[in-house]
Amino acid sequence: MFDNLKQAKQFCEDNSIKMVDFMMIDLDGRWRHLTMPVDRFTEDTLVDGVGFDGSNYGFAPVEKSDMVFVPDLKSAYVDVFAEVPTLAMIGDVFVIDLPSNRRFDQDPRNVAVHAEEYMRKLGIADEMRVGPEFEFHVFDHVDYDVQPNGSKYHLDTSQAVWNTGREDQNLGYKMPLKGGYHMAPPLDTLSGFRSRVTMLMEKQGILVKYHHHEVGGPGQLEIEVEMGPMLEMADKTMMTKYLIKNSAIAENKTATFMPKPIYAEAGNGMHVHMHLFKDGKPLFYDENGYSQLSDLALHFIGGLLTHARALCAFTNPSTNSYKRLVPGFEAPVTIGYATANRSSVVRIPAYAKGPNNKRFELRSPDGTCNPYYAYAAILMAGLDGVQKQIDPSKAGYGPYDFNLFTLPPEEQKKITQLPRSLDEALDALEADHDFLTAGNVFPQRLIDIWVEKRRKDAARYNQLPQPVEFEMYYDL
Repeated sequence: MFDNLKQAKQFCEDNSIKMVDFMMIDLDGRWRHLTMPVDRFTEDTLVDGVGFDGSNYGFAPVEKSDMVFVPDLKSAYVDVFAEVPTLAMIGDVFVIDLPSNRRFDQDPRNVAVHAEEYMRKLGIADEMRVGPEFEFHVFDHVDYDVQPNGSKYHLDTSQAVWNTGREDQNLGYKMPLKGGYHMAPPLDTLSGFRSRVTMLMEKQGILVKYHHHEVGGPGQLEIEVEMGPMLEMADKTMMTKYLIKNSAIAENKTATFMPKPIYAEAGNGMHVHMHLFKDGKPLFYDENGYSQLSDLALHFIGGLLTHARALCAFTNPSTNSYKRLVPGFEAPVTIGYATANRSSVVRIPAYAKGPNNKRFELRSPDGTCNPYYAYAAILMAGLDGVQKQIDPSKAGYGPYDFNLFTLPPEEQKKITQLPRSLDEALDALEADHDFLTAGNVFPQRLIDIWVEKRRKDAARYNQLPQPVEFEMYYDL
């Protein structure tokens, strides 16, 4: 938004801005923030940064060094949800050092920067553009409780089919089970909400292709955005989640990107479309290639599929992620590629024609990921495939131009599967992460603490009795 502090200060004066907010991302992918009066925002802030305790963000401590957050003026925006007029901005984490400060290698934004720098150093491309599809649920109510002697959760939305029998404030229009895809009002009670969020996104420079109700009847929605440079889109992913969640709260609703909040309904993915450019020219197009893809594009796909199981540790980092990656709900479970096939991990959209539009999508990721780590890991896997010239067909990954969900079980077993649990994904990452540490993009210490933290999540989940277990086993 701004090139220098003078521009920022003038904007604050012209728009009666009183506070400056710094948005900082933690290890898990949550935004945290620190706020100061606009008069305290000076050149020193941009040079020396704002000190903070990185250990509380989940990062490994840096011995004998202090961490500082250095804001990025170009990322500045007006926070429409702030009670006091506030200018917010994202930024980077640095470590105090001599003769000059250095980027903190575990910081998610810096990992994404290093991945882009590594791509350019290899000379393969100078830009990776990504376009995420945001799937999420909006509910009217959520409550949950986890105690040693009991646990529960309860979700509700007025449009859900389970509310047909409600006697209070029931107007009769309910979204069918698994029947919400592109439904129109009055069944789609959240169309106006999506449009209001879309206008906020557009105001923040996040260009929306379209929005619609998704398959899941109880309030599952999708907003798909135009593609952009990887780091920029990681920032915009965080901004999109912020706008959706706070818009819901402002309307006395609640939004979640959990992959599988409702049993036996469609889950929430975050499909990531991607393509590479060099000197402004697209690299994924070849009129005579499979599905009009170049050899470079196919090798990129080969890298994605070769490392697909390890990638899940960053693109699907929650225990809930693996409740979505099951057969029967349009989420991929087998590792392969194909054209216009929603059952494959890598899908090449048939409608994306021409050099500038030819691309493919990775359908496994979900919204619980830290987008900086996830997008960077995807890029590193693809670059590894290009360097090693991994042919996905010769490697046994397809193309599978048929419905993988309908394969007989004995045929399914012949195809490599995505992990079935978070522990399985972490096992894959521990066994296969050299492609991430190449060029020192992902430091080994980051991978170690990531695995350690996610193992604790998996252990807690695995050790906690579940209500369904009482139903199945209490009387044995």
